[in-house]
Amino acid sequence: MENSSGARKKLAEQVDVLQAATRVLAGIALRSIDVLDGAVTLPQFRLLAVLAERAPSRSSDAARALGLDASSVTRLADRLVAAGYVARGSEPGNRSVVTLELTPDGQKLVSQVEDWRQAELTRIMGKLTARDRGRMTTMLRQLMEAAGEGYGVAFDPAVPL
Repeated sequence: MENSSGARKKLAEQVDVLQAATRVLAGIALRSIDVLDGAVTLPQFRLLAVLAERAPSRSSDAARALGLDASSVTRLADRLVAAGYVARGSEPGNRSVVTLELTPDGQKLVSQVEDWRQAELTRIMGKLTARDRGRMTTMLRQLMEAAGEGYGVAFDPAVPL
């Protein structure tokens, strides 16, 4: 049986590997934006990604999903509307509620990034054996379950314990 000091050291090593893997995945996400040749900034792309998942979306809901204040989302949306990637609207019956939705050009940007990420992850996974891919997929599913539904998808100001 492992002593508590040994268990803490092993856990610390495991967390270090997970942090390194997080850097790899974050690097893939960041590099995927490069495929757009500067069409949008990372914060703008984050708004596009939220709208791709939940459009049309109230501006206030998009702000909450991104963990931003409404005025920041308004500024991001202004630039994306001007570029033709987002359309503004209002809710039927309540014109004071601003909604945001991707235009076909906005959807094309999101698709380009998703396609690049898919290709890059496929390339990287292709370097692993089928058995290792299966084991990793199982472990990543368990990690996502341990994190909880929606973790990393929607902003949650929860602080790690």
